[in-house]
Amino acid sequence: MHLNADFSQFACITPEQYQWVDAPSAGVTRMMLDRIGDEVARATSLVRYAPNSQFSAHTHGGGEEILVLEGVFADEHGRYPAGSYLRNPVGTQHTPQIGEEGALIFVKLHQFDLIDTLQLAVPAHRLPWQPDRRPRIAYKMLHTFRQERTSLERWAAGTSIAYPTLKGGLELFVLEGTLCDGEQEYATGTWCRYPSGATPALTAGSDGVMMYLKRGHLPAA
Repeated sequence: MHLNADFSQFACITPEQYQWVDAPSAGVTRMMLDRIGDEVARATSLVRYAPNSQFSAHTHGGGEEILVLEGVFADEHGRYPAGSYLRNPVGTQHTPQIGEEGALIFVKLHQFDLIDTLQLAVPAHRLPWQPDRRPRIAYKMLHTFRQERTSLERWAAGTSIAYPTLKGGLELFVLEGTLCDGEQEYATGTWCRYPSGATPALTAGSDGVMMYLKRGHLPAA
């Protein structure tokens, strides 16, 4: 399967475009955002776990990055409520076992550098917001590796940023509020990927916006 697999092109999926499909494990469904491969794939997805569901034990052949959006994600290593950020490097393994709360996660698979071996479980929902050097923006840094930066950002209403030419691209997921790029307004739940070399100009909506952001991780155009 190839879905939004040309990383030289802008890609975007809004909640109105969601198409949930069943995963191999009962009670687990996926909304695929980008994908190269079949069941084992380089993939970015939303994954929804029904209450008291589980996913079979698996090893992360290319690493796994998770942001918990709703409910509580859990495995044999711990329980991670909404707002938790997890990184499981290449070679780690686990068995997701979800409780009565259910869970919705944003997950990226097979996108780790082989020497990025730091395993993380960050309670980002408890971290204080830090003031950014850009006015009216606050952030929580989640992970850095070489030129790659992963963070949460909160922009006050009407805040506009014109990015310089992106080296390594920019990927975002709207967690709260709305975001506009001058042509379209993106609601909560929208995923966008800007390629390396793009120069996006983004503006927070009337209620502001909170986003997951990853920069510097995409191949050159």
